Amino acid sequence: MKYISTRGQSPAQSFSEILLGGLAPDGGLYLPEIYPHFSDADLTRMRGMNYRELAFEVLSRFATDIPADDLKAIIDKTYTAEVYCNVRDGENAADITPLHTLEPNLHLLCLSNGPTIAFKDMAMQLLGNLFEYVLDKAGQGINILGATSGDTGSSAEYAMRGKHGVKVFMLSPHGKMSRFQTAQMFSLQDENIFNIAVKGVFDDCQDIVKAVSNDHAFKKANHIGAVNSINWARVAAQIVYYFKGYFAATDSNDQQVSFAVPSGNFGNVCAGHIARMMGLPIKHLVVATNENDVLDEFFRTGVYRPRGSANTYHTSSPSMDISKASNFERFVFDLVGRDAGKVRELWDAVDNGGAFDLASTPFGSAQGKPLNGQSAFAKVPEFGFQSGASSHAKRMEMIRQTWETYGVMIDTHTADGLKVALEKREDDVPMLVLETALPAKFEDSIREALGCDPVRPAGMEELEDLPQRYEVMEADVMAIKQFIVTHTA
Repeated sequence: MKYISTRGQSPAQSFSEILLGGLAPDGGLYLPEIYPHFSDADLTRMRGMNYRELAFEVLSRFATDIPADDLKAIIDKTYTAEVYCNVRDGENAADITPLHTLEPNLHLLCLSNGPTIAFKDMAMQLLGNLFEYVLDKAGQGINILGATSGDTGSSAEYAMRGKHGVKVFMLSPHGKMSRFQTAQMFSLQDENIFNIAVKGVFDDCQDIVKAVSNDHAFKKANHIGAVNSINWARVAAQIVYYFKGYFAATDSNDQQVSFAVPSGNFGNVCAGHIARMMGLPIKHLVVATNENDVLDEFFRTGVYRPRGSANTYHTSSPSMDISKASNFERFVFDLVGRDAGKVRELWDAVDNGGAFDLASTPFGSAQGKPLNGQSAFAKVPEFGFQSGASSHAKRMEMIRQTWETYGVMIDTHTADGLKVALEKREDDVPMLVLETALPAKFEDSIREALGCDPVRPAGMEELEDLPQRYEVMEADVMAIKQFIVTHTA
């Protein structure tokens, strides 16, 4: 399996060659040259598999340059009941991602049982073990530069802490995460972890990561790698739980399901898109946004209009406070018939602060040639996408309704997903809402909605009282580069 860039100007590479990096040298994102496909017979064979077996079945199609025994050992080390132990009452940690039924054909796919109680652990724990394996083989080290709006940072740091040959430099928007999220990251005292609180919003942090990644000389000289969802391995690992959720919610392969996915950077739902392209019977992928509804605007109108920092809202679902969704480029690459030239044209507009409109652009077939005058946006239903948005009042209402109706406490992001799922659900199609975090990460909002505090997992009771270690810096690429050089010397 080889990987190509969405912008078409980088050589095809293997899984291990792209594992440690983020952006391709041409500024694009990596995708497989062709998606592997699971037949009906494959799905029947996979139906009874546990999570580790499913992960090997899926990931072995992507990481073809890692010996099967080594890949299986990495997966078996990662997905254990001991690592994913923060389950709700009545759930089995050995399931890794238990399906929690709210009512017939309405489920939560519980993804937040890992060490940082957020769905990012599902991929990041694997990434930490893959990094260590590849670095040991190569006899080299890496400096990871990442950006987080709340959950990626702690998941990455907990996955990479203590890993030999690895240093982590994590950028986060200063003062814009929940107190719990902030404490999870900043309380880590490991010498290989560096937290940088950037004066700005998440998109400023992400822009710095992209700028550093596009400085190829600096990137090479300082061994810069990435763990954000621009890293293909992150997306590949997330594909697995779509298969797990599908099998848990169905009895046979002739049934379809829909997934509602709280979305900010588009990585989580992008994994669902790829699972669908691989043959998983998904009817709809429902993109749920908060007030930062750039993705919802696209799926309603065909216009992708990223917003600047001043127009990116700080909300009570802060991990989705993103107005420039990096992984969206992967989907658009497929939407325009994998025409890399067209993707370069579209993202040239985006990178220069503009927007693009696929509803009035007559292309969509291979090589970007007009398809009976059809616009690219007209092809979106073929990929199963729908969307909707939520607000603070709506997510508070959804948290209360879910607690009162089902006795289940959900976090603010999952509430956004459930709100939109209820608007889009169909009576005869199971709807799975992807849980994104346990409510303990957002105590202030839970207290506002329910008048009580969520229960914290063991060991996290006094997290905010721990000493914190971080640097506050301006959103300045050169200053961040200098900080990295200083702390890797």
